[in-house]
Amino acid sequence: MTAQNLLVELFVEELPPKALKKLGDAFASVLADQLKAQGLAPADTVVTAFASPRRLAAHVTGVLARAEDKAVSQKLMPVSVGLDAMGQPTPALLKRLAALGADASAVAGLKRAPDGKAEALFYESVAPGAALAAGLQKALDEALAKLPIPKVMSYQLETDCELPGWTSVNFVRPAHGLVALHGSAVVPVKALGLTSGNTTHGHRFEATVSPVVLKDADSYALTLAGDGAVIASFAERKAEIARQLAAAAAQVGGGCKPIEDDALLDEVTALVERPNVLICEFEPQFLGVPQECLILTMKANQKYFPLLNAQGKLTNQFLVVSNISPTDASAVIGGNERVVRPRLADAKFFFDQDRKKTLASRVEGLGKVVYHNKLGTQGERTERVRAIARAIGQQLGGDVLAKSADTAAQLAKTDLLTDMVGEFPELQGIMGGYYARHDGLTEDIAFAIEDHYKPRFAGDELPRNTAGVVVALADKLETLVGMFGIGNLPTGDKDPFALRRHALGVIRMLLEKDVGVDLKPLLETAYDAFGDKLPAVRAEPVEALASFIYDRLAGSLREQGSSAQEVDAVLALKPQRLGDVPKRLAAVRTFAALPEAPALAAANKRIGNILKKSEGDVAAAVNESVLVEQAEKDLFAAMQATVPAANAKFEAGDYTASLQALAALRAPVDAFFDGVMVNADDPALKANRLGLLRQLHDAMNRVADLSRLVA
Repeated sequence: MTAQNLLVELFVEELPPKALKKLGDAFASVLADQLKAQGLAPADTVVTAFASPRRLAAHVTGVLARAEDKAVSQKLMPVSVGLDAMGQPTPALLKRLAALGADASAVAGLKRAPDGKAEALFYESVAPGAALAAGLQKALDEALAKLPIPKVMSYQLETDCELPGWTSVNFVRPAHGLVALHGSAVVPVKALGLTSGNTTHGHRFEATVSPVVLKDADSYALTLAGDGAVIASFAERKAEIARQLAAAAAQVGGGCKPIEDDALLDEVTALVERPNVLICEFEPQFLGVPQECLILTMKANQKYFPLLNAQGKLTNQFLVVSNISPTDASAVIGGNERVVRPRLADAKFFFDQDRKKTLASRVEGLGKVVYHNKLGTQGERTERVRAIARAIGQQLGGDVLAKSADTAAQLAKTDLLTDMVGEFPELQGIMGGYYARHDGLTEDIAFAIEDHYKPRFAGDELPRNTAGVVVALADKLETLVGMFGIGNLPTGDKDPFALRRHALGVIRMLLEKDVGVDLKPLLETAYDAFGDKLPAVRAEPVEALASFIYDRLAGSLREQGSSAQEVDAVLALKPQRLGDVPKRLAAVRTFAALPEAPALAAANKRIGNILKKSEGDVAAAVNESVLVEQAEKDLFAAMQATVPAANAKFEAGDYTASLQALAALRAPVDAFFDGVMVNADDPALKANRLGLLRQLHDAMNRVADLSRLVA
């Protein structure tokens, strides 16, 4: 059958910009998938999604007017049920055939074939292929039903419905037009009270023709661009905006660049149908306000692109992506400059007002802000963070670091009470740093206050100095321990307190900053800071939190390229110093490549199983005079020669050399298991051999549990 390209467009009122790209992609992909499932489109069909503020569309190649007929084989019932002893059809078989539109004459043509242990009857027929009109209707209904609509609207239909003006329909926005073209022919389908045609609408103000008549499916994008003044493709519109932004920045000169923000670029792409980038400016006096405030208000409230100079500093010029292209753009430029001025004035006012009070004077106010009904106020939380920060600081840098961390922790949350953070919560921490400098505090403390939320997300930078790392650790640990202590744990995809993110932040700091503290004592210190807010017995919640952190660590290490076996081997020992984990992984990777590794790992697993089955705890004690067999004497001697050196390398932190030294034990270990019966009848002999294996097991598993390397 002749195949032609298909175009389907739904014309609607302005769609939600943050959801537009997802809506466009979903509409096109589901529509195409449904056509393929019905045999109307080939498996290798090319699907092009279009999405603009007022339309969702899809172009699908190689669509048939009618799908090919398909041979269908339907199982009816076992032969013993369908045919009697004389081979005649039973009433059950005739009833089933009637349901399929056949009669007794079809019995002779039924196919017999094995079905499990019995033989069954199969009815073979030819199913006519779906016609495009019916198939597209089904595909369109499915595409609309599966749209990821963030919030549904309800509106009334005026035509082509049971009760005009009263019949309601639910959709993301009111729909006003439907196009369905197979080549140049209109495919008769309906949706949302609309009947398909070949006309659409272009730009609200700049279309040269209205309505826009589409000649065929393939001319859609070009006709809309020419007659409708609309760039229908989301990707093309985004690329055009990026090109114009770069050109406008080059026109400004001085190495200026628009701020990079892909989410903002996507949102603006969803707001305009034909972009026109204009250069605007504001009064230089506003540059005295922290640039983060100005950038945020321009991006969040106005969807503008601030311009940064070659040094990354904000300039007093910004770029606007307009949806109209007048000959004289001065009115558009002036309007946008007037709109942004009050926003910047508000930011300046907040900044000036906030600096009239010191951060220290705001500490008392934290006691009036509820943090959690079971864990008290932000003031109480601050005291806990201070206690944790002092303990970590004392361990890492003595009194000096402990004092700096304490000061930063005391002031870290005070900017939550400022007007600026009240207006722009995204600036918490950042504004604290600015206000700390204004109060005359040291740069170290200002950085620590500013950075204590870091890392905020995957890939975010870590705190810049040690005091910042200490306070960030204390802050995240307080949240983790508090929530685990009251049993407020993440479930499934629900994690309202971002505990997974906090755990990954703790892991990154302990690993990448190689913080010299052990995990369990760290968690216990944090737990003790809560006093009577948490249950007196801390063992269970601390153990649960430690497991939670190790689970997050395992996932993170696998994502970074370590194999599941390597990660399992290292984390099976629950290493307390997380900063050592990368070195342990590297050592295991090197060891696994040695020719002796498989045999030693297998032996290690065998030793572990033997020790588990033994009664009671096995002491790592060996009486040399009780060694009888030559193989056990040789193993003991080899261990005496090898293990001290391996232990010395381990204590020095050279885990790779430690494991490599143990490779020399392969031959004596193999000989031991070939020639020695561990579970001897003589209790003294058995105990001595178990003690020898315990010593060997302990020596081999200091860096990692080598038995985990065996599949």
